[in-house]
Amino acid sequence: MENEMTKDIVAIASTDAKTLAAAVTAAGLVETLQGEGPFTVFAPTDAAFADIQSSVDTLLQPENKAKLANVLTYHVVSGKAHAADLEDGQELTTVQGGKLKVSIKDGTVTIGNATVTAADIEASNGVIHVIDKVLLP
Repeated sequence: MENEMTKDIVAIASTDAKTLAAAVTAAGLVETLQGEGPFTVFAPTDAAFADIQSSVDTLLQPENKAKLANVLTYHVVSGKAHAADLEDGQELTTVQGGKLKVSIKDGTVTIGNATVTAADIEASNGVIHVIDKVLLP
């Protein structure tokens, strides 16, 4: 298997988070997220997108490209924030401009209203944390 460190954020998402990868493509953010970074991406699972499928279908329409980009960039933070770097009560400023609140309780990390289900997936241009909900700005 290819070393994950040689894969950028988009390449990893294309394998493990197909809905996210499709949304990134539809929003025209592939080049951005393949850029040098580093980025920290809170990546919703395909199941998280399925939970809001009607909204996803609407956002994937070409006329909603800007709204989709707004939602996706709300999941991205500049810099590389590993799980160990996050602190309870910390606020992260997203690329979209909004803030995400970090909560750590009994070893469980939540970002906004989403729980981190897999942390510190290394990419060549950042780090990915898998979350169980889509964050809406």
